[in-house]
Amino acid sequence: MLRSLLALSLLACAPAFGQDVVPQMHTRIFVMETPNVPEVHASTIVELDKDRLMAAWFGGTQEGKKDVGIWTSVYQDGAWSQPVEIVNGVVNENLRYPSWNPVLFKTKAGKLFLYYKVGPNPREWWGMMMYSTNNGKSWSKPERLPGTMLGPIKNKPFQLENGDILYPTSTESVDKNIWKIHLEKSDKNGRNWTHIDIPNDTFQAIQPSILRYGHDSLQLLCRSKNNVVVQSWSADNGKSWSPVTATSLPNPNSGTDALTLANGYKLIVFNPTQRGDKWSDGRAKLYVAISRDGQEWKNVGILENGDKGEYSYPAVIQGKDGRIHITYTADRKNIRYVMMRLEPLTRE
Repeated sequence: MLRSLLALSLLACAPAFGQDVVPQMHTRIFVMETPNVPEVHASTIVELDKDRLMAAWFGGTQEGKKDVGIWTSVYQDGAWSQPVEIVNGVVNENLRYPSWNPVLFKTKAGKLFLYYKVGPNPREWWGMMMYSTNNGKSWSKPERLPGTMLGPIKNKPFQLENGDILYPTSTESVDKNIWKIHLEKSDKNGRNWTHIDIPNDTFQAIQPSILRYGHDSLQLLCRSKNNVVVQSWSADNGKSWSPVTATSLPNPNSGTDALTLANGYKLIVFNPTQRGDKWSDGRAKLYVAISRDGQEWKNVGILENGDKGEYSYPAVIQGKDGRIHITYTADRKNIRYVMMRLEPLTRE
């Protein structure tokens, strides 16, 4: 398995992070030494237990082709296991749909969920789910989510203190391809689903991430068609939300992911560019930024800084030991894995 150690390129203007620490890259490797399929995209990552991670992504001939399924790999002892396709969109021997956008999530009680989509395209797909009670050694049978529920559309859910789970999600309409974000909520077992509206008629937004603050406050950060990451706020643990507004972060119509770190800081992984003539324009650079309040963001690291290629759709988590784990699409040919530690800021 290809392994490498690479110091994170810190921006010259990077501020102190928390109590005089900054994120620094310690591992930067491909998940697959030799990819199993021609094209992979839309990874997700979860911590299984101490020093073990699981990643998932969709892969096949090309995004949207019927042979695209959901693949997983486990990270242990410094290397990723051989990928395995664990589920796909086969309906019967005569009908198969492509699979899309897996999301791994482990509840506080230790139940591991895999949410994903099946359908001909993102405007007509439906939500699917499997779960595991033994860290992915075996899985339940795939089941369709109830009604029109889609589950988390790209980024990880958020579990409230009472056990309820919030799912950041969105729709792309068949008519005129209008983008809208919303939330879905279930109980701690992934049952009893409800829909939560978010007022967002001004912006075309999808694929939210959920950030937590004190006093029942939450923030959504979302991809948009409007050259900027957009946001919405809740002051009641996600029951109601403010109208969507722009942040200071650029967005080239590409997925982001964000999280609240253990020290309270917010971290986002994003493409720091604007849209081009093609949908893939602006995805050659991938940055890490942090914020104290979710309003003022500072770039602190560069994961990719090229002029060509696609480095996009990041997923980010923080492990129980404080390490930050990131996966993202590497030119549609592989999934890149990065591990970062929070280390003391060197002062001159």
